[in-house]
Amino acid sequence: MAARNFDMVVIGAGPGGYVAAIRGAQLGLSVAIVEREHLGGICLNWGCIPTKAMLRSAEVFHLMERAKDFGLSADKIDYDLDAVIKRSRDVAGQLTSGIGHLMKKNKVTVVMGEATIPAKGKVSVKTDKGTEELTAKNIVLATGARARELPGLEADGDLVWTYKHALQPKRMPKKLLVIGSGAIGIEFASFYNTLGAETTVVEVMDRVLPVEDEEISAFAKKQFEKQGMTIMQKAMVKQLDRASSKSGGKVTAHIETGGKVEKHEVDTVISAVGIVGNVEGLGLEELGVKIDRTHVETDEYCRTGVEGVYAIGDIAGAPWLAHKASHEGVMVADLIGGKHAHPVKPESIAGCTYCHPQVASVGLTEAQAKEQGYKIKVGRFPFIGNGKAIALGEPEGLVKTVFDEKTGELLGAHMVGAEVTELIQGYVVGRQLETTEEDLMNTVFPHPTLSEMMHESVLDAFDRVIHM
Repeated sequence: MAARNFDMVVIGAGPGGYVAAIRGAQLGLSVAIVEREHLGGICLNWGCIPTKAMLRSAEVFHLMERAKDFGLSADKIDYDLDAVIKRSRDVAGQLTSGIGHLMKKNKVTVVMGEATIPAKGKVSVKTDKGTEELTAKNIVLATGARARELPGLEADGDLVWTYKHALQPKRMPKKLLVIGSGAIGIEFASFYNTLGAETTVVEVMDRVLPVEDEEISAFAKKQFEKQGMTIMQKAMVKQLDRASSKSGGKVTAHIETGGKVEKHEVDTVISAVGIVGNVEGLGLEELGVKIDRTHVETDEYCRTGVEGVYAIGDIAGAPWLAHKASHEGVMVADLIGGKHAHPVKPESIAGCTYCHPQVASVGLTEAQAKEQGYKIKVGRFPFIGNGKAIALGEPEGLVKTVFDEKTGELLGAHMVGAEVTELIQGYVVGRQLETTEEDLMNTVFPHPTLSEMMHESVLDAFDRVIHM
């Protein structure tokens, strides 16, 4: 079969790849996208979307349990785990089929199969029907990442789970150990803890959610502990002894903390100790693409240094976020299409964690700002001072802003509490527009809204706070 020629071939149809393909098609390029498993990638099928659907079920369940607080009554509150999971899978399925529709609408050629790059400008795809050869001047790597597995702590799908097993559980854990307290670990801890699992979280760093501002981490930890979670910081799981579920299903975890090793018996372990890039089997080294610790090295425009080969999203390194991948996809398509492209700045990308309470942040933490030599002003405003938060029955939370004292530049914003993953975008836009404290102070925020706390936090940084 003769090779089919395209302007651009994208390998991987996650939120980086499929967005790059759509943008390329909008610019009049002929585009093919290769995907070995599911359109939408991990994000739509096994990550961002199905986890949010599950967490929404847990949130509603938590609210039902609090019915009395709202003057309501609800008896015999319970859940059906299979139905919760089915809803989560249905949501994922609906969105995946939507990607297929978008590919058709934009005339993107979809090739399902496993890709390799035998030479510059060539992509070979192993499909159900044999091998298909594609040629293109531009190849975009968007192959994503998978769960990191630590020796001795490997998942077996029975007693030790990765995120994939945790999204389709065969049973409800009674005693759960979560290894790692980044976004993935803490979201699953939140879900299972809310539904009644006795949950312990082990974090090797000195605090949970270690990439967040220290104050936010400490606040979130208190809330998690209030909800009954056990949080072990500066702790490491050294080994797991497993007795298979046929004989009752027990795991003895050897956890080192403070120089001592403690044994904890649980029935389920979720390993969430980071991710590794999907760089194998593509022929990248032979092409001359540089790889550093499972991630492709790129410049700020996602160029790999090999002419016509780009890498976007998780495979190109941190931050490992779907929205970063999508924006890099647009940027690369713009470059290929001859448009002016803006590099994606990691420090302007918000991170959102959908645990209970939610956590969201953008820019520098207070510690990072000090390390970088800024003289700073810091503002804080608690949820308890906000009318809408109290009316919602969500008075636990904090908004924190960090400014450069000299210029008034908003260096960073950090939040914990109800709906902060929606609120953070206000500060993201502010940073993109190079807003100063004065612009934010003179902005009229609607009342009664949670967003008013964003205003008050700015005012507090400059000793002008009203409601505290």
